[in-house]
Amino acid sequence: MVDVTEEEMDNATFKSDTVLSDVHLHYPNKRHLMVRLNAVGQPVFLSYFKILWNTEDSASEKHVRGATTEREHQYRSGDELCDKDRNNLKKERGLNSEGVEALLDDDGDLEVVRRPHSASDLEAEDLLRDIVYPVILMKGKEDAFEDEEQECPCSDVVKIEHTMATPLEDVGKQVWRAAFLLADYILFKRDMFRCCSVLELGSGTGITSIIMGTVAKRVYCTDVGEDLLTMCEQNVMLNKHLMEPGRGEVKVKELDWLKDEFCTDPEAPYSWSEEEIADLHDHCTVIMAADVFYDDDLTDALFRTLYRITHNLRNSCTVYLALEKRLNFTLRHMDVTCEAYSHFRNTLNDLENLQDKKMKYTVEPIKLDFCQFLIYERIEQLELWKIVAEQLT
Repeated sequence: MVDVTEEEMDNATFKSDTVLSDVHLHYPNKRHLMVRLNAVGQPVFLSYFKILWNTEDSASEKHVRGATTEREHQYRSGDELCDKDRNNLKKERGLNSEGVEALLDDDGDLEVVRRPHSASDLEAEDLLRDIVYPVILMKGKEDAFEDEEQECPCSDVVKIEHTMATPLEDVGKQVWRAAFLLADYILFKRDMFRCCSVLELGSGTGITSIIMGTVAKRVYCTDVGEDLLTMCEQNVMLNKHLMEPGRGEVKVKELDWLKDEFCTDPEAPYSWSEEEIADLHDHCTVIMAADVFYDDDLTDALFRTLYRITHNLRNSCTVYLALEKRLNFTLRHMDVTCEAYSHFRNTLNDLENLQDKKMKYTVEPIKLDFCQFLIYERIEQLELWKIVAEQLT
């Protein structure tokens, strides 16, 4: 059993090999409920992500701005109050022109009033800057989410268990922006995915499979590692309320890209039955993966898996790959590069140029001008690719 002190839980600990998703980093004002420790002693948190269905009826650009505005409102600190809130505070507290608010000088320039070094206890409580890591709440304090549940009806909220600040080998236990991007596309094109049979590779926490499960007939949600798959299965159970009756079956399965065969050992957890493998090969028309291109060897393994599976499918299928281009400074180049992304693009080109008498692969990027249904930062480094795997014989 791993002992975790209260002080340790209240502070995020970063080591040299620690990786933290921007999704969690940019949710400083959201309260994350620590629900348990996983099998390797990592804290597991529960987060709520609201689906913004009202973006459906207007132009995409308008909704991206709206989501950004809501996000800025949600993430603001004590020094960054929006005008509306500032006016409300002024009415409630009776602040005068010397209160804590942004003012204009005689020339019309903005004067930023800094936080005073000394303040009463009440003022200090109001002016404290939000901490930059989530407040961890012990299990049993579910009422801390009461306000959020009232604001976000159950049918509009995705509940996800995840970890934070993990080693590189455990990054699948976090939620990543590219998964939100792919989820946005699924929600935007949900009529196109309705009643499909879908395979997700490298599902991680399962959020993209869960979103796909709201419209598809069946989703095979796959990854490796019993602890990760257990978390993924728990997330599927937490979101049964999103699935339509008679549809939206999400099956959590093990699929190791480094192996050429499906795991069919009946003693192994999350193994495949022969019937499930046959169902996948007979009916799958969509394959998807999000933010899985960060290691060259794994990228090669994923494309080998794609090639093998698409060859065994009865029908042509469409593959959707979402990723974030991450820039890093390397001593080898003495410059900012993106080697993982470059390797992905080279491998993608090799697949498209592959001379194969049975399959033809057509690759094209998807424009990111569709509606934003989830609150995250849709940065320019995000990309979504479409591969049409067409049967020739």
